Formats: sequence, C-alpha cells, structure tokens
Amino acid sequence: MKKKLFTAIVAAITVSMMILSGCGKEKNVESKKIVFGTLPAESAIPIIVAKEKGFFEKQGVEVELQAFNSPFDRDAAVQAGKIDGIIADVMTSLVYHNAGVGMKITSDINEDFKLLTSPKSGIDSFDKLNNKDVSIVPNYVLEYIMDEMAAKNNIKYKIVTIPSISARFEALLADKVSAVVFTEPQSTMLKQRGAKVLASSKEYGLKAGAILFNEKTIKENSNGVKEFYAAYNDAIDYINKTDASQYSDILKKYTFPDSVTQYLKGEAKYSKAEKITEDSFNSVMKWTRNKNLISKEFNFQDISDFQFIK
Repeated sequence: MKKKLFTAIVAAITVSMMILSGCGKEKNVESKKIVFGTLPAESAIPIIVAKEKGFFEKQGVEVELQAFNSPFDRDAAVQAGKIDGIIADVMTSLVYHNAGVGMKITSDINEDFKLLTSPKSGIDSFDKLNNKDVSIVPNYVLEYIMDEMAAKNNIKYKIVTIPSISARFEALLADKVSAVVFTEPQSTMLKQRGAKVLASSKEYGLKAGAILFNEKTIKENSNGVKEFYAAYNDAIDYINKTDASQYSDILKKYTFPDSVTQYLKGEAKYSKAEKITEDSFNSVMKWTRNKNLISKEFNFQDISDFQFIK
C-alpha cells in the first residue's frame, strides 16, 4: 500500500514539474509585436534589412516599421503612444524623460554626421563659414554636433530650420543655405554633386545618436527587445558580408534614394549595437540643459538600459 502511494506521489510530482517546465518555456519564448520608428538615414539601414530579410522573424519577434521623414513626426507618434522604439538621440531621451515620457537609451546607432557647404558657396574652411547660415533641426543631434564643431573652431553661425530631410538636401544643392549637417547616405550623395565636406562627427569624437525603447515595452516585452537586438546584429553581419546590390532595393520602400546602392558599395562599414559612453551622455546633457530643454539633470543609469546588448 505504501509502495503504491509513494509511486502515485512521485508520478504526480513528475507531471507537475513537466507542466511547470512547459509553462516556463512558453513564457520565455513569448514576445509581443514591436512598433519601431525610423528615419531615412544610415542608422535605419540595419533595422530595415533585419525586417525585410527575415532576421526579426528568425529570432521570433514581429516588428512593424513606421518610416518618418522628420523627427517632429516621429515625436508626435511617440507622444501619442503609438511607438515602442525609435531611432533618435540622447537629447531626445532627456527631453522625453523631463516631460514624463520614459524612452530609455538601449544602444548607440551607426552614425557619422558630416558638415557640408553648398557647391557654389566657395566655403572650404570654418573661417569662411563664420556667421553664415547652416540648416539643421534645432534641439536635436544636428544642432549639438554643429554647436560643438563651431565652438572648437571659434565661429558663430545662423540657424535655418528645414525639418524635412529631402527639402534640406535640395536647399543645399540650390545654394539656398550655406551649409548643412547630414548623416549618410545623404552626405556622400551631396559630396558627389559638388558639396564640400568640412568635417565629420567621427573626427571630432562626437557621438549622440541612440536607439530608444519605451520603459513599458522594456518591462512587458523584454524578450521581444532582446530578439530585436539579436536580429539587428544578424543584419549587421549580413550587410558587412553581402554585396549591396542584394539588398539595396528594399531600402527604396523606406524613402531612401536610388543612389544609396553606390554609397553602400563604397566605404560603408557597420558596427554591432554598443553602449553610449557616460562621457558622451554627460556632454549631451550639459548641452541640453544649457539650451533650457530640460529643467533638471538626470543620472546616466536612470536614462539608459543596456541589458539587451551585453
């Protein structure tokens, strides 16, 4: 009798453990859909490739991409609660947090912003750019980079606000502005059409671009965010090993120009997701505070969460 009772107990425990184990596995692999906002710039290319080449699907996460042509449109979508993650910058995260919107920095982005002057301006030095007009989007990474370059070269400049990327591009070529700050592939395309590259963010050691995810998404869909980054890094490997002609056509669906193929076949080299340094964060926060965009300072640890790229 005791032997039968013991056997029954062992069987019941085994079944219970199997059920619990099964539930645990199901919970671990489950991820929710991620809605992610992009801009037509170099930093979006790995994310688009991950989507269109099936890397997100392979990792087990559904990602819907929403393409924006200006940061203003992107921010409106974030404030409406329609976006889980975005390509942005450190100052945007700070401004969001200051307004009570928890968009955390989860990694850097691939970026190299160039300062370019118009083809007919004759401006080939910072001295000649002094007191000239530069088209940027105020209060974002473009202004931060331009301010840092201007300070290091002891010049001043006048801001011309053109939010649309395509409109800013055409304004420089038409000599309606003296200079612009652009990332790739637009900067290389402008150079090919006669614009002069004065400087780049890499040579000045400036880094402020970032991927941001909503705190709620991080908490409730952490597995999805982890899978997002696994697919992102898979896409980086693919881009670095694959001829651009094999994937550049898919970028046109996201408002990239046809000439992006030529840029990608050139010197384009992508890095996997990395952390933003605390020094970079502090530099951007000081700039953001001086611009009166935030009313208080924030701790680096409170604004960032790099658990998904360790």
